[in-house]
Amino acid sequence: MNNDASWTAQDRGPYRLLVVEDEPLMRSIIVQLARSEGYEVMEAPAAEVALGIFEKEKIDLAILDLNLTSGGSGLDLLRKMRELDPEVMGIIVTAYASVESAVEALHQGAYDYITKPFANDHLKKVMRNALDGKALFRENRFLRQELREKYRFESIIGKSDSIEKVFRVMEKVARTDSSVLITGESGTGKELVARAIHFSSERANNRFLPINCGALPENLLESELFGYKRGAFTGAGQDKVGLLKAADKGTILLDEIGELPLALQVKLLRALQEREAYPLGANDPVAFDVRVLCATNRNLEAEVKAGRFREELLYRINVININLPGLRERQDDIPLLANHFLRKYEKSLARTGMRFSKGAMRLLINYAWPGNVRELENTVERAAILAETDVIHSHDLPDKLRSTSPVMASIENSGVTLEELEREHIKQVLEKVEHDKVKAAQMLGIHLSTLYRKVQRYRLDIDAPPMQQEPARSA
Repeated sequence: MNNDASWTAQDRGPYRLLVVEDEPLMRSIIVQLARSEGYEVMEAPAAEVALGIFEKEKIDLAILDLNLTSGGSGLDLLRKMRELDPEVMGIIVTAYASVESAVEALHQGAYDYITKPFANDHLKKVMRNALDGKALFRENRFLRQELREKYRFESIIGKSDSIEKVFRVMEKVARTDSSVLITGESGTGKELVARAIHFSSERANNRFLPINCGALPENLLESELFGYKRGAFTGAGQDKVGLLKAADKGTILLDEIGELPLALQVKLLRALQEREAYPLGANDPVAFDVRVLCATNRNLEAEVKAGRFREELLYRINVININLPGLRERQDDIPLLANHFLRKYEKSLARTGMRFSKGAMRLLINYAWPGNVRELENTVERAAILAETDVIHSHDLPDKLRSTSPVMASIENSGVTLEELEREHIKQVLEKVEHDKVKAAQMLGIHLSTLYRKVQRYRLDIDAPPMQQEPARSA
């Protein structure tokens, strides 16, 4: 927000003001003050005239006399204006101030309430602040829309069967307020899924607050979640609102929930059950309305059996479970993801037209990716930076990828296509396991449904040996 010293004529435009005042001299004073600030100003002596202007013109700020002599009061006029345009800012000016009228003005959405006579500089400052508020509102709305676009379901890259299954569950749970436990290995995109659920829900206009339960010591984590009162402990100089309350009407993500200490699990369970929390040092609870999403890479059922996680809390947070597959289970998505990240980083590097060679892409597809999508993104970023040409070759990728498939380096400049290579590889694996597709999928490191699609695509079933009858046993 601008301060008085930095406020310039460029900051003020193009704002349009409407001054509604039935006393000509006062109207002239306000109009001149507004124009001296660089605003485009229109004026009206009565409510009906002002409403006619407002219906035809885009008005950012209306300065209204409270007691207009014709067409209704300034408050009635402001209410009608806001019905037509909820974003219009209003300032009420009056010589007959009262607590009741001031309260009603704020109730009708007025930004401020000024009494006559007023100081010119004060009115100028109120106009600036009102339009600053409007600009901030527009910016917040724009940023929130960007967030919705960024975190919509379609922003999660993938078309494999396993990720499509995740999409279907996400679409269903987004329309509810149910608690969701998002599980999966590190780097699979658990927070991205949580954000997509929030920004596709009815809570999207409110806050999404993530907290990593494993990143903070127990005492600090407790104060972050529940807040505290001034004087609750040394250094608590003022009240602090906890995240459960700060996310009111919105969504909180308890990331790495499996790291939450047992003592805090008890307090969290009670808070979720009662929908209220006791800040540290408080005698009275604070109510909250928040949707809780949790994420973990741990097996919480095993943690319960080991006595490290409370069973009641697991039941509370695990109404719906979304399990994210590892990248090795969704090989079909690797080219999509790799090219998506390549577009992202070539833009930041001011390069265009970058692509992967056939050998490089094969290395990416065949690697096991223990770090999942996060590791893939880091690998693509590194390759985009180090590649000397617009084509990323096998030697531009980390050694660990090449060592997992040494034959790939030798085919970089050969005439063998990726499809031919893949077909031959799958064929050899199928022959080795005597066409046991379950074993073949395990050896290839792909999902069974993915193997079936590839077998059908490459028509490998025709290569299966015919069934041989067992020789008849002699009596």
